[in-house]
Amino acid sequence: MSRLIDSLVPRHTLHAHCGLPCGIYDPEQARIEAESCYRIIEKFNASDDAVFRSRAIDIKEQRADLCQRHLDVLWHDYFKPSMLDKVPNLHQLFWDATKQAGKVKETTDLAEAQKLLDLIDQVDAAWKTTGGPENTRLHGQQR
Repeated sequence: MSRLIDSLVPRHTLHAHCGLPCGIYDPEQARIEAESCYRIIEKFNASDDAVFRSRAIDIKEQRADLCQRHLDVLWHDYFKPSMLDKVPNLHQLFWDATKQAGKVKETTDLAEAQKLLDLIDQVDAAWKTTGGPENTRLHGQQR
């Protein structure tokens, strides 16, 4: 009986941003989370309500974590070694962007949130340079 159970256990575990390698990748997902962080920091800085500020910090940290996750999925699943010809600074760009998302988790400084948005703009440009919209969006549709 145990051999039957062992034969049913998956031998490999696959991970993807949506539970299935669907091939849909877009930096917009990271941007939405980073914009959320920016707005939360604005609201945090404008409030003197301790409960609100505590909730804002918790939510901002969650959004920054999701931003990092979306950036990691793009870096590891969408971008291929062959794309380094078109985007030679790719690894440094993603290193900087994911580290900046981590920094946004730690701070309530709007300038740090803006730096993250600026880096995501660069990621978006790299994605577009490598044919991201045409290669990963349904029917090549752009927003």
